[in-house]
Amino acid sequence: MVRESWLPDEWNRSIAHLPNAHLLQTWEWGQIKAQVGWKAEPRVWRDAAGRVCAAALILQRELRLGGFSARLNVLYIPRGPLMDWNDAALRRRVLDDLEDFARSKHALFLKMDPEVVLGWNEPGSTEDEVDATGTAVQRELAERGWRFSSDQVQFRNTVMLDLNGSEEDWLARMKQKTRYNLRLAQRKGVTVRRGGKADYDDLYRMYAETSVRDGFVIRPQSYYETVWNHYVDLDMACPLIAEVEGETVAGVFIFWFAGRAWYIYGMSRSQHREKMPNYLLQWEAMRLAKEKGCRLYDLWGAPETFDETDSMWGVYRFKEGLGGKVLRTLGAWDYPARRNGYTLYTRLLPKLLDWMRRRGQKRTRREVGL
Repeated sequence: MVRESWLPDEWNRSIAHLPNAHLLQTWEWGQIKAQVGWKAEPRVWRDAAGRVCAAALILQRELRLGGFSARLNVLYIPRGPLMDWNDAALRRRVLDDLEDFARSKHALFLKMDPEVVLGWNEPGSTEDEVDATGTAVQRELAERGWRFSSDQVQFRNTVMLDLNGSEEDWLARMKQKTRYNLRLAQRKGVTVRRGGKADYDDLYRMYAETSVRDGFVIRPQSYYETVWNHYVDLDMACPLIAEVEGETVAGVFIFWFAGRAWYIYGMSRSQHREKMPNYLLQWEAMRLAKEKGCRLYDLWGAPETFDETDSMWGVYRFKEGLGGKVLRTLGAWDYPARRNGYTLYTRLLPKLLDWMRRRGQKRTRREVGL
């Protein structure tokens, strides 16, 4: 594992060719997280010819928790490390180095959630496709002492849209009801435009309304503006805004990098929902992603459990209707470099997260007057 000096565009170019190159491994994501208490540590591995064959943007943070007298480091590699996980020798080399790095930093643990594929489609269905490499990596991590994390920072599973082919091909892959709702939105006068920084206040308020309505926690507006500005300024993101007779009713924020687009933030108001604005928004997002050279569109999130008891079931059905295919991944795994401290931390974590969620929901309600 090599520590080198990088310029932002050099880092992004170096990782863009790696398998499953991800937005959360870009230089900009490290800069964003640096503003909320993390330090970015970019690392690469090179082959015999000197070419980058693996990379990891490692985030490091100090924290204090009750029960610990000393400052503790935690390490996190969001959606990484990036490499060919089919190469057993390379992955052993990378994992050895990461474990050494965690110990050298006196870290409580190192968390990673690489996009290692366990399978495609719903598990147990007739279309279920199990990936042998993912199963092997899962077994190897357990043998090395890694633990499946109780704190899954990112969605473990997602839904992928194939952007190959024509728009007629896209429509053919959609469910009949989705095609109907898309055309309904067009008939009912929903329009979609590309937004800009002047729309951030409206977008955040809609996002806050959505979080209160759907019961999830969001950060303060300043955080999202930092994220949006970083990527918009580099032409790596764009908001799309749905309107009815000039009134903003819904929005999405689309990001792109290395041939893939991501739908990370979606927001809507209660007004005009019967006009199905979200269907037209996703259609225009697909067109934007294709314009930016993307072959895949990641709809960012699918259920952990594929049945109606999962809180994401309704959202999943919407994404599936667009013609998406479920991607099941390894999820987040922790390397407990300090085992006793890690055990205590995992006992305290649920209480800490519950407190943070309650505080975050109250703050959001105050901010938007809900």
